[in-house]
Amino acid sequence: MKQPLAYVHPDAKIANNVVIEPFVTIDKNVVIGEGTTIGSNVTILEGTRIGKNCRIFPGAVIGAIPQDLKFRGEDTLAIIGDNTTIRECVTINRGTAAKGKTVVGNNCLIMAYCHVAHDTIVGNNVIMSNCVQLAGEVIIDDFAIIGGGALVHQFCHIGSHVMIQGGALINKDIPPYVKAARNPISYSGINSIGLRRRNFDSETICQIQEIYRYLYLSGMNNTDAVERIEAELPATKERDEIIQFVRNSQKGIIRGYL
Repeated sequence: MKQPLAYVHPDAKIANNVVIEPFVTIDKNVVIGEGTTIGSNVTILEGTRIGKNCRIFPGAVIGAIPQDLKFRGEDTLAIIGDNTTIRECVTINRGTAAKGKTVVGNNCLIMAYCHVAHDTIVGNNVIMSNCVQLAGEVIIDDFAIIGGGALVHQFCHIGSHVMIQGGALINKDIPPYVKAARNPISYSGINSIGLRRRNFDSETICQIQEIYRYLYLSGMNNTDAVERIEAELPATKERDEIIQFVRNSQKGIIRGYL
């Protein structure tokens, strides 16, 4: 583990088999789990927690203070789960008093030059292509895939199993299981290919399609559509997840393609 050309604060807790390449800086109050590799010129700052078997590529900065003028130096965290890959020059800021932590889950791939701002929560098995920029307090659920260069506005919520077009400007919530594309960002059908790859059966995929016909093709507003979905379609895990997402949306969900 010892690398004479790296700086590791004596109070940092580093598992014995962590690989640290030259010119790395690791601050105090940092924990790094076993099997993780830290590439050259990576900076890991106070309050960072990195899980097992992660790969951090050169130039990444993890745990820097938030780019938020309300931040007053409170003790907060930046948490990275297990088996996650963080590519070159990614920046992940730690949280503020709002949530106390920024989180990237397990088995994620965060490609080069992405930014994850304060208090953002990224689920498990998420893929963010190059240069995706997440503003503060964004939520991204499990298995979402975000195309390169997408910009996600503060407080947006992106549902599970979503596929988002590269270059998208996202200022509304994107409900689970859908594809989102065009400008302005719009519903473009369900992510059927992704769902099949994740072993959703044909019956479940058809049920999800039917739910989104109510929401986007019926001419009803969201409130009426959700009430009809609840009354007329059989209860399933996917149905209830979509209903809850729409009802809890603070920014409103994306519109259908006009």
